[in-house]
Amino acid sequence: MKIKKLALAFSVFALGAAIAASGHNVTLTSPMWVGGTELKAGEYQVQVENGKAVFKNKKNTVEVPAKTETANSKFQTTALSSSTSGGKEKLEAIELGGTTTRIVVGAAAGSVAGE
Repeated sequence: MKIKKLALAFSVFALGAAIAASGHNVTLTSPMWVGGTELKAGEYQVQVENGKAVFKNKKNTVEVPAKTETANSKFQTTALSSSTSGGKEKLEAIELGGTTTRIVVGAAAGSVAGE
């Protein structure tokens, strides 16, 4: 009986780790700066690990400092937050549709407003 419970607990943990490591698909509709790198418009897989967001497409991999935040309710759709400075559109955060997860990228990842 204890072995079955242990196996079930391990399976649930492994599934959670696999989901977390799988990443999320994000579409950039226009070029956008992420950290010091400009990403071209297109499909990217984003994964957060060890304080970094990793953006991957067929040709490139870009890593930038990032953290995740948890919202009070699920986001209905995936949405990107950005700002424009010096004529460059800079990615600030990604709200992941169907989850309560927000990825905060770049310099904003070091602190949360109001803290």
